[in-house]
Amino acid sequence: MISLQEYLQSRYSPLTAKRYRFDIANLLCYFPQGKARQATYRELLDYVGVLRKKYANPDTVKCALQSVKKYYQYLQHTHQRKDNPAQAIRLRDKSTKDVQLQDLFSEKELALLLERKERYRDLELRNQVVISLLIYQGLATGEITRLSVNDINFKEGIISIGSSRRNHARKLSLQAAQVMLLHEYITQERPRLLGYAASQPETDTLILTKLGTAETGEGISYLVSTFRHLFPDRRLNPKTIRQSVIANLLKKGKDLRVVQTFAGHKYPSATERYKQSQIEELKAQVNKYHPMG
Repeated sequence: MISLQEYLQSRYSPLTAKRYRFDIANLLCYFPQGKARQATYRELLDYVGVLRKKYANPDTVKCALQSVKKYYQYLQHTHQRKDNPAQAIRLRDKSTKDVQLQDLFSEKELALLLERKERYRDLELRNQVVISLLIYQGLATGEITRLSVNDINFKEGIISIGSSRRNHARKLSLQAAQVMLLHEYITQERPRLLGYAASQPETDTLILTKLGTAETGEGISYLVSTFRHLFPDRRLNPKTIRQSVIANLLKKGKDLRVVQTFAGHKYPSATERYKQSQIEELKAQVNKYHPMG
């Protein structure tokens, strides 16, 4: 009989299958002595209640429930169960704008993202540039895709970020290592990438795809997703990286207005959402290391 792991790996990407296995493992731990296999609709509703207490973000609960449904689909596929008791469960929780502390990353953890061994040599510098803009300047995906080569001021060591519907324009300092990295990318790797798109008009967009076209954001999301194996119990994406950078600045005691300017927030209230009290931080750590506690 096909195993659960084989079933998931045959249908989903490695990262998605790993996320499903993690959530399913929590489900199996919740029910004593293998009782999850015979769980009823009512018992699974109780489990959803546990998930709601564990995760403040409704989207996280929905993802966990999706994993539960995959587990019972597997049982049906292997003829261990005729029905799927989770299939009819629908969540109507509204998404929250609150910052989920358990999803945030320390500066040391974010630095691990720069240690990647690049599979595509033509994108090695580009990917390092993207990751550096995420973990040092805390830029949003849209801000990165809108950058042009002219936004980099090597003489002053700053980068200009344009305004958007959500954020103010601002100028941010570059790390010393970033200056060298950006210079090498712009003078060596970027021209090579442009050569792959010879039939299209040349663009001044800073970040290019492997085809030499302007990055739209999908490549950035995919790049970050390749690091999720480092943190299988948390949501790693460009948004949580940006949230982590902002929260870490406040945690170090940076003035709220300084952090607001850094992040480009139009209103102080947007920055205040990232403040963590000692009690909130402790609760986040408990959720991180004792997920079913």
